[in-house]
Amino acid sequence: MQEGDGAPIVWLGGFRSDMRATKAEALAAWARAQGRAGLRFDYGGHGESEGDFAGFTLSDWLGDALAAIRSLCRQPPILVGSSMGGWIALLAARALSGSALQPAGLVLIAPAVDFTEELMWAQMPDAIRRTILEEGVWLRPSEYSPEPTPITRALIEDGRRHLLFGGEIKAGCPVHILQGMRDPDVPWRQALKLVEHLSGDPVVLTLVKDGDHRLSAPEDIARLQAAVAGMAAGLSGR
Repeated sequence: MQEGDGAPIVWLGGFRSDMRATKAEALAAWARAQGRAGLRFDYGGHGESEGDFAGFTLSDWLGDALAAIRSLCRQPPILVGSSMGGWIALLAARALSGSALQPAGLVLIAPAVDFTEELMWAQMPDAIRRTILEEGVWLRPSEYSPEPTPITRALIEDGRRHLLFGGEIKAGCPVHILQGMRDPDVPWRQALKLVEHLSGDPVVLTLVKDGDHRLSAPEDIARLQAAVAGMAAGLSGR
């Protein structure tokens, strides 16, 4: 936890990412320069946290996020979720709704809402589905790591407990979405779908025409910092 004033900026990383990643470090540096409180951590099985990645599911990682927020934030946070972290941010906002720590705002980067079902299971050939169902795990080659990513049956089945599409999604606060249009992992139309489902919340969607999934280029980092700064400024003006 980085001490400071104002609504704490809480970083929620992506699937197999960690709190030392480029965007997380850049956001922490921005918060430090602004004298603003900030929080980042690694989910179980990620980064510096203990445990075998394959032994965890979305429920575990959501639980990690809620535990960190509830134990370390002193006022309503701004949740900044990247990829899977975007899904976790929306789930955390729902879980914290009505409490003293109901989020003050969400900034979502290529939010991978319902990704275990819509972007994994629904896209998998029957042979891979059979491997997951019969063997319990499929090792998916990764573009971001030399090691394959274990996709477990438990991950897929647990993800179904947290699906958000299919009904209205209530963040209960302003939302700013940053989405690359050349994202091979989370198609940009998923961001449009999310905007449609966030029908009761104020939402800004920024589409980056040449942006990829990571959105970690210097100009993308600048957009992220500006989005968080704008969200924080809007809170101070209330």
